[in-house]
Amino acid sequence: MFSDLIRRLTAPEPQTLPDTDARLALGALLVRLARTDGEYATSEIAQIDASLMQRYQLSETEAATLRAECEALETQAPDTVRFTRAIKDAVSYEDRLGVMEALWAVALADGNRDNEEDSMMRMTASLLGVTDQDSHRARLKVSAG
Repeated sequence: MFSDLIRRLTAPEPQTLPDTDARLALGALLVRLARTDGEYATSEIAQIDASLMQRYQLSETEAATLRAECEALETQAPDTVRFTRAIKDAVSYEDRLGVMEALWAVALADGNRDNEEDSMMRMTASLLGVTDQDSHRARLKVSAG
């Protein structure tokens, strides 16, 4: 089901993804972040659904269905670099700031700042081309909200 998307994500010269594939790439990145610490908490799953609902104006059922597809894609995809490259190529810098907010919301959803998640967040921000300062602002915005 995801072989075409994975092929495009792993191509030497990736193409801009259609919206459907960009949604899957973003969702899979959120899932990968949530699984980074070895625990895929209910609070993280709920936050992924909430982020997908907000970002794409989905119902709860639609968001849960999309998340399930993203979970399957995440297990098949080779590495985080390709997710971030696809997202970076598909969305503007301003939208990538929204991606960082969604990622921070998932990272903070279980109430724990985990070393693995912090490391993943630093790497992801860099790969998305988001500055450390903007990533920090996104974290503060999520923490305050």
